Formats: sequence, structure tokens, C-alpha cells
Amino acid sequence: MNEVSHSRRRFLQIAGASALSAGLLASINDVRALVDEQASAAARLDFDQLASAYSLADNLSYLNHASIGTIPRLVQSAHGDYLRLCESNPWLYVWGGGWDAGVQAVRAACAQALGCDASHVALSHNTTETFSMLAQGLPMQAGDEVLFSNLNHDGASICWEQQSSRRGYTVRKFEIPLADIPGLSEDDVVALHADAIADNTRVLVFPHVDNMVGLRHPLHRLVQTARAKGVEFVFVDGAQTLGMLPLQVASSGVDVYACSAHKWLQAPKGLGVSYIHPRLIEIVQPMWMTWGQQRWQGSVRIFEDYGTRNFPELMAMADALQYQYQLGAGRKLDRYLHLRKQAMAMVDADSALAWRSPRSEQLGASLFAIGLRNGQAEATAQRLYQQHGVVVRPFATPGLNSLRVSPNVFNTTRELRRLMHLAVN
Repeated sequence: MNEVSHSRRRFLQIAGASALSAGLLASINDVRALVDEQASAAARLDFDQLASAYSLADNLSYLNHASIGTIPRLVQSAHGDYLRLCESNPWLYVWGGGWDAGVQAVRAACAQALGCDASHVALSHNTTETFSMLAQGLPMQAGDEVLFSNLNHDGASICWEQQSSRRGYTVRKFEIPLADIPGLSEDDVVALHADAIADNTRVLVFPHVDNMVGLRHPLHRLVQTARAKGVEFVFVDGAQTLGMLPLQVASSGVDVYACSAHKWLQAPKGLGVSYIHPRLIEIVQPMWMTWGQQRWQGSVRIFEDYGTRNFPELMAMADALQYQYQLGAGRKLDRYLHLRKQAMAMVDADSALAWRSPRSEQLGASLFAIGLRNGQAEATAQRLYQQHGVVVRPFATPGLNSLRVSPNVFNTTRELRRLMHLAVN
């Protein structure tokens, strides 16, 4: 991240020399230095004290980061400063190249977080956008099959189903039994996928961590298994992993790893990032096209040819990445697993609740499903929010009837204990 920070400082210097007064340049550089200082200070806090770095209402217990995350105040502040800078000369900071170096600094920061080369990173708006692009732009033939399980998110599923009838390929969903989730091993997950792959399966789609029960799919093994069975393309939904898990996507062998930045990365809403293997540049037709196709031919940037873009929020993604970097990937993962372990023990001690997520730490994540033996999940979630200010996500899926709980690092075991008590009382 030191190189990324240097690049951001350099881009501010370039922009300042061409367009800004010395006074405004100094103020923006002061903000940049303050963001780094605040991120470093936040990283020194105990996680139980970190809630003070956010803007959540005092009476809210927010346990729904798997749906939408919250942005730390320092990133909000940086976002506001970038917006003010943009509005000081809109032409320069949208069409005049004032932030070209800044965009590349964001790309480099994303590449470091994903574990890949920056030239393989496309800056999108969310995970759904990337999957829609693939469903529309991947050359497919009659008889080709797209395969995914019942744990696949709608954003990575519906696009294939809608395009299949128009384009002539088929879509098939196989079942991972929800009742079996707690006892599954890594071998079981691999075998379920291997058994489902058919001779005509050309595309396999799966979430690295699914959004219902938090099954952490064994990424490398699933890719290897799919390749061995003749699958040509493996596309992974990483919406729940960027910012939660340490990633090395380039070495995994995936073709595309698509992420949203508004969950665990805690970046401004409306941002996404994807690793795209370079071979797809010549294979997939971009979904958006304006004036940049010739300029960026042969580059992953052909998938970013949007025209007008909200650059202030994009610049702030680098600050969100810096903040997460300061917190420490290993330290965060330990915290996530600690909260998950504590929650599982609380559920096991209450006969009115049931653990619906993997018990294996290797297959777990910081989102998990708590089954209700009495009462309905949707009504319970509504009561928890309206009466107690507790935000969780209900799933009324047959065989699940659960509250999905997704704590971030600043959530506490006390919040989890209160949730368990209120859910059954």
C-alpha cells in the first residue's frame, strides 16, 4: 500500500499543478495526510472500541454487513473532499484527465487486495454488473450449459437465465442440501460440484462465500476439479469476500472474480471491482461501449467504457482500501472467526435456536444462519428492528427459516448475546 499511497500523493500534485491554487492543493494534501493518520489511529484501537469510527445511530445494532456495509467516517470525509475538488472544475475532473493517475492508483490498490496484477483489474459498479456482462457477452452455442448451485446469488444467476432462452444455451441449478450444511466437509463440497458437472457444462458459477449460510467454497479445489472435468470457464462471485478474507485470485485459476465494494470493504455505494483473466479480453463482448474501445483495445479497460463516471466515489475506494489495510487482514480474519465461534456456542446453548451454517472453521465466514425452531424468520427480523434496533437479514427459504447474521470487526460478543436473547423472547 505504500506504493499506492505514493501514487495518490503524486496524482494530487499533478492535478494541483495544472488546475488548483496552492492554498486548495495544501488543504487537499492535508486531508490526505489526515486520512492516513486516522486510519493508523483506528488500527490501534481494540475492535470493541472501533464503532466510534463509524456514523451508525447510537440505538442501532448493525449486524447486516453482508447486505450493505457502513463507511468509516474518515472515508466519508475523503469522499466529500474529492466531490468538492471535482466541483471546483467539473470538466477537468471528469473529462480533462485530472484524475487519470488517481484511477490507476485505485486499480493498483484493488489489485493488491485481490492478489493479482493491476492490468487484470476492471473497475465496475457491482458484482451483478460483471455477471450481466458475462451472460450477455460470452460467446455461447446451443447445447452449452451454465451450471450453479442453489447457493448462487440472484445477481449471478438471473442474468444467465434471462439470456439463455434468447441465445440458445441452457442453465441448470443443482441442490446443495441446506439441512446438510453444518456437517459438510471440504471434500463434500467439492464432490457435490463434481457430481453436478455434465459433459456439456461449459460455465461453472459459484460464490466464494454464499450470502445465505456463509459457506466458504474451497476456491482452488473447485477450479481444479472443474478444469479436470472439461469446464471451460469458471466465474466466481466474490461479493462477500473482498475486505473479509485475504485473497490470491490470480493463482486460483479462475477466469473472473467479481466483487462489490459496498459490503466488507466499506467503500462508497455503487462501486465494484473484478479480476478478469486476460484471455477474456478477446472473448467477451463488453456490455458498455462509448468512445474508448479503440483506445483501450487489448486492455481490461474495454469493460469500463462507461462515459461519465462518478470519480469522487471511485477515488474514495483507495481510502477504504487503505483503512482496511491498516486494520490488518490477518487480524481482521481472527476477529471474524472469533465472533463466529462465539455465536455458534451461544446458539448451541439455546434449544430454541439451531446453527444452519458450516461448523468447520475452514468452510466458515463472518456471516452465518441462525435457525428459529419457533416463529418465522421474517416476522422475527422485523420485530428485532422495530422494537430493539437490531438489523439482520431473514431467510424464509424452505428448510432454513433463519436469521442471517453478518458482523463486522467492530461488532461485539455482547451484541451477539443480546441478539440471541431477543430472537427467542
